[in-house]
Amino acid sequence: MLVLMVRLKSAKEIEGIRESCRLLSQLLGETKNIVAEGISTKDIDAFVRRRCREMGARPAFLDYDGFPAAICTSTNEAVIHGIPNKKKLRSGDIVSLDCGLEYEGFFSDAAFTLPIGRVSDENRLLMEVTRACLDLAIAKAVCGNRISDISRAVYAHAKKHGFGVVREYCGHGVGLAPHEGPQIPNYVSSGPSPRLKPGMVIAIEPMVNAGGDAIEILRDNWTVVTADGRCSAHFEHTLAIFDDHTDVLTAW
Repeated sequence: MLVLMVRLKSAKEIEGIRESCRLLSQLLGETKNIVAEGISTKDIDAFVRRRCREMGARPAFLDYDGFPAAICTSTNEAVIHGIPNKKKLRSGDIVSLDCGLEYEGFFSDAAFTLPIGRVSDENRLLMEVTRACLDLAIAKAVCGNRISDISRAVYAHAKKHGFGVVREYCGHGVGLAPHEGPQIPNYVSSGPSPRLKPGMVIAIEPMVNAGGDAIEILRDNWTVVTADGRCSAHFEHTLAIFDDHTDVLTAW
């Protein structure tokens, strides 16, 4: 596992990150309102680009390591990093929207999964469990706990419901760059598990599969899909750690 440097943020830096997160929350709320049966993910990307320009912000993912869009749109069996296209969303689909902003040099990151029309009972449960994984993880993201406490909360709840947990991708630090240390796996790994300290800003992002843990990458070299073709859900928030509390900066 790649080890990234952990950068503790000053109070002034956290306020800058907070504003980036506020704008991202507003953007994702507006985006959620346009997502419906018949819209294409390319249309969603166009909306995000336009609103970013109007907000005076920059899509953090656009051209990041060559990614060609402003938002990741991952449908059904796509876990993360789905590239927007002209295919229209249909009733029964689930779509994960993952977006980051850079505003005045400060970065934010958040994601959620939405149902399109009437979805299966399994997919509705999958989304509910994944969102609960995030909430349980946030409850463990307090000063003095370790990264493994967050990881254990995600893994235990997903496995309790018989779902798979993606191991190859994970949460991370954020704020002064799109990805910083520490890495935050969704399972208890043998890698580093530093204690949470005041000044840490982290993005927790459970990625939970209806079937097994295994994933594959499509020929576009970006889109990550479940190996068994079953659906996946993804929820993410950016948090700031203080000595006596934790703020969810991207709370909708």
